[in-house]
Amino acid sequence: MHTDPIDIAIVGGGMNGASLALALSQAGLSTALIEAVSLQSEQRPSYDDRAIALALGSVRILQRLGIWTELAPLAEPIHRIHVSDRGHFGIARLDSAAQRVPFLGQVALARDIGAALNRRLSQAPNLRLLCPARLRGFTQEADQVRLRIDQQGQQLGLGAKLLVAADGADSPIRRQLDIPTRHWRYGQHALVANLTPGRPHQGQAFERFTDSGPLALLPMPGNRCGLVWTCWDAQRDELLGLDDAAFLARLQQRFGQRLGRLHSLGQRAAYPLRLMQVRQHYRQRVVLLGNAAHALHPIAGQGFNLGLRDCAVLAEILSSGRSQGIDPGSPTLLDRYARQRDTDQQATGLFTDLLARLFTSPLPPLKLGRNLGLLALDLLPPLKRALARRAMGFR
Repeated sequence: MHTDPIDIAIVGGGMNGASLALALSQAGLSTALIEAVSLQSEQRPSYDDRAIALALGSVRILQRLGIWTELAPLAEPIHRIHVSDRGHFGIARLDSAAQRVPFLGQVALARDIGAALNRRLSQAPNLRLLCPARLRGFTQEADQVRLRIDQQGQQLGLGAKLLVAADGADSPIRRQLDIPTRHWRYGQHALVANLTPGRPHQGQAFERFTDSGPLALLPMPGNRCGLVWTCWDAQRDELLGLDDAAFLARLQQRFGQRLGRLHSLGQRAAYPLRLMQVRQHYRQRVVLLGNAAHALHPIAGQGFNLGLRDCAVLAEILSSGRSQGIDPGSPTLLDRYARQRDTDQQATGLFTDLLARLFTSPLPPLKLGRNLGLLALDLLPPLKRALARRAMGFR
């Protein structure tokens, strides 16, 4: 039986796909969310115990989505950020009071963000949840995209005026469309875990640059800290193989004593690091979103914040198009999205890549230059204000 296509089909129910689904639901656009794992499952890889640094701008987006009231009691505000270069003199400090904002950002577990999103999704109007279900293929036509979906052994057909690929950094949709990317691997892994410091963190985040990459400790509720420790690929297995006491001793030696003795280590995990940016944001009624469009080094904690800005801009453009009677999959709207997002995506990718390369370089002139730069940043209010605005997600 022939049915009219819905407005939007989103493939991928991680934090970006779920956030966009909520925003489109609020805008009155008929939407389907297709995710391979049940919303109630504890096995969803994007909703684990990683500490996610949410910029102030991202918190405001989550407020508009209606989930921040639920998430706020589970999050910890970042009031200060301390940046240093291990073994050198350069230090820079950011403070929310000096920037006249209530906080620079918030830290929440990916698991808690996912749970809050899922509860809102189950109540959202104009939204069809196909979870668990898998996209088996799609065909782009002049007036719609036809999707072939496998939902627990049942074959479904669905038409949508626009298909959003939020299916991760290894996006099968992007591969099927053969959309070119620029990408390289850093030869590094990010080790993540949660732990307890010996001294109260008092809402302070630390970013400490080392010869193997940045080491970050993020404040969490209950005087816990979220760890993101960048190491070279060759060090990954050794660090993961250490027992907790040996791992903490190695970490203590790298981080120092600013938070006292580190203890009570949680489960560890490791993720390979790379830079990936698409050279084309959409192709005939299919648009790439979040990690399907870009993957960044975790330095400065920009990844999810960048994807959330993608969601906010795409939802705003599609909502505006709906009020004007414009087809959601029209090149007019998708060109507008690509123009608005390209500058932010390229600039953020360049910013994180330059930092990652600059602060791991062993060349003495670069070591001196980066430490003088940190001192200048700490002493010059205009520079500090510019960095603080970037850290807060304001562009």
